[in-house]
Amino acid sequence: MSEAAGRVADSTDNWVDKSAPAWARPYLRLGRLDRPIGAWLLLLPCWWSVGLAAVRAAQPVNLWHALLFFIGAFAMRGAGCTWNDIVDRDLDARVERTRSRPIPSGQVGVGAAAAFLLLQALAGLAVLLQFNRFTVLVGLASLAVVAIYPFMKRVTYWPQIVLGLAFSWGALMGWPATFGRLDQPALLLYAGAICWVIGYDTIYAHQDREDDAFIGIKSTALLFGARTKPMLAIFFALAVALIGWAGWSAGGGVVFGLGLLAFAAHLAWQIGRLDIDDPALCLALFKSNRDAGLLLFAALALDAALGHLNFAR
Repeated sequence: MSEAAGRVADSTDNWVDKSAPAWARPYLRLGRLDRPIGAWLLLLPCWWSVGLAAVRAAQPVNLWHALLFFIGAFAMRGAGCTWNDIVDRDLDARVERTRSRPIPSGQVGVGAAAAFLLLQALAGLAVLLQFNRFTVLVGLASLAVVAIYPFMKRVTYWPQIVLGLAFSWGALMGWPATFGRLDQPALLLYAGAICWVIGYDTIYAHQDREDDAFIGIKSTALLFGARTKPMLAIFFALAVALIGWAGWSAGGGVVFGLGLLAFAAHLAWQIGRLDIDDPALCLALFKSNRDAGLLLFAALALDAALGHLNFAR
């Protein structure tokens, strides 16, 4: 197989294609390390939760927890994608954008992919075991949602809800890592993050809606169609309202409020820019959610640091 044939169609000019050893490239692609945006989007609710807990505790963000979640998000994103690719290998072979993925293109066999899945899951488990017992149990509970997600697109036009449940789970992790329990702010943050995920993944799904319709795969992109912009406005508005409620119930102040406004403005900008008939633009807007999420985390972290300074006086 030529190097060009080994590349994934929607991931070019990345470090895996340029620098990774040839034997490792199919596995790195399988774990989406050539496209880290998904790991960032999985990580951000974790960091929001760490920041929210820091606001409530009037302490600086726990950098050790932030680092653990960073490692864990990349490991579990890779494991989740590997599982998804094993389940979807026949469907992926029928979609233009996904047929070049490692399994349908023949770069990696199903058995080897399963072994790689186990390796990544063990890495994620090693990270999870660094937290308190309650947080470990919360983390393990997420596996049920991750396991069923690949099947949802076959039975409902709302698979993005299940993806939201899975990708937002980190919002339930940072808080108990600090306090050893779940409280209202973390649950509100989780609900807000789910709405955010539904919105951004609807944008992402518009890249494939024609192929999906042809092979019978369902998504909110197909369900919303020409009504996508007003539906995004609803979900993004809910995300901002619920995350705002979470932040203020945890004691967030002016800095958090300004960060929330910046987050909201970014989401509004995405809706304004969106052209559902432009797949490249859909992908770019989807990826821009990393920046939106980092804005919110920075506001939480700064608000917590200022709260600590005021408390120490």
